[in-house]
Amino acid sequence: MNRRNFFTGAAVAAASVSSVAMAALPEPVSQASADTAPPLAPPNGRPYHPVVTLNGWTTPWRMNQGVKEFHLVAEPVVREVAPGFFVNMWGYNGQSPGPTIEVVEGDRVRIFVTNRLPENTTIHWHGQRLPNGMDGVGGLNQPHIPPGKTYVKWCRWPWA
Repeated sequence: MNRRNFFTGAAVAAASVSSVAMAALPEPVSQASADTAPPLAPPNGRPYHPVVTLNGWTTPWRMNQGVKEFHLVAEPVVREVAPGFFVNMWGYNGQSPGPTIEVVEGDRVRIFVTNRLPENTTIHWHGQRLPNGMDGVGGLNQPHIPPGKTYVKWCRWPWA
């Protein structure tokens, strides 16, 4: 599978997460260092050879009734881009760019996105072929994610 086929033909939805469902969210994992993290060996789900993300890391997931769940947190971050040179930026889970999300063909995926930024946000999935309603253009083809809110994006692969 290549990245252009990741979301092809997927049925996708974005919906606000209720306060009851918030208790069932996967714990967001944050990375404070820009050092390359070792690849994440899959503890469950379909077997594969994980990738090494240079100057980054792979976000952990949990399996929930056959669905691979990830939790992304959009938030302000501070990153040292050169020794002693710190930059304020926006990122995901403590990093900018955010962590790698690894899935394999046949995975069913659910991504929780929590907005801790001071304004509305969405996610545009670069390089992915996906339904228009998942493209990340807030107010046009999907709702904005307001500050302090969590949305869930889920995909069912046609080949699963």
